[in-house]
Amino acid sequence: MGLKTDLETEVSRIFKTQWTTRDGQTVPDDQTVKLGNDAVKLRATVLYADLADSTKMVDKKKAEYSAEVYKTFLLCAARIITSHDGAITAYDGDRIMAVYIGNAKNTSAVKSAMKIRYAVGQIINPAKDKQYPSSVSEPVKHVVGIDTSDLFVAKTGVRGANDLVWVGRAANYAAKLSALPSPYIYITNEIFQNMAEEVKTHAGKSMWEAVLWNNFDNRTIYRSSWHWAID
Repeated sequence: MGLKTDLETEVSRIFKTQWTTRDGQTVPDDQTVKLGNDAVKLRATVLYADLADSTKMVDKKKAEYSAEVYKTFLLCAARIITSHDGAITAYDGDRIMAVYIGNAKNTSAVKSAMKIRYAVGQIINPAKDKQYPSSVSEPVKHVVGIDTSDLFVAKTGVRGANDLVWVGRAANYAAKLSALPSPYIYITNEIFQNMAEEVKTHAGKSMWEAVLWNNFDNRTIYRSSWHWAID
């Protein structure tokens, strides 16, 4: 059989096969989900942290410099995420995706985002500036997007080259929010209404500004430029 026939057979099989689903108690990985129509359902919060202006950086700077920025950003983000019980589900070039579950998932994700801001401003940029003069480098900037929803997690690809696909609003919205202008953390109203006061206000002052998501559907979202110090 040729490739066209193989693809037609596989596509038809996927659409016809009944799904096997189960409720997840932990964040699934590629070992716990089968390649067929098998899926895990869970309520989760998704965080996307994305470097800003990375296209301009790789166009203008040496590859070694850009790689160092990528590596330091992703290293700090990953360590912070896991310290707040987030599960890293994907590295996609210059951004990282993480999933949080449990009763404190929204607060944990937001606190992670605030600590990533701290790491960029107080750890990465000072180290970069010490190594490279300002004529060579520009400040590292980033954006974080966070949303929460039901997720349907399945495996996609072929044997030997596959990954999980996270189907649900939170994965899509968090990714879209992380593409908004820097330098902010963006969260949906669902996150804002269901997170702890410690990540909402400081000394009686709100850390968040309500704005309209103009390039989507004009719904109200919240943005913040606050950080959370790392001990």
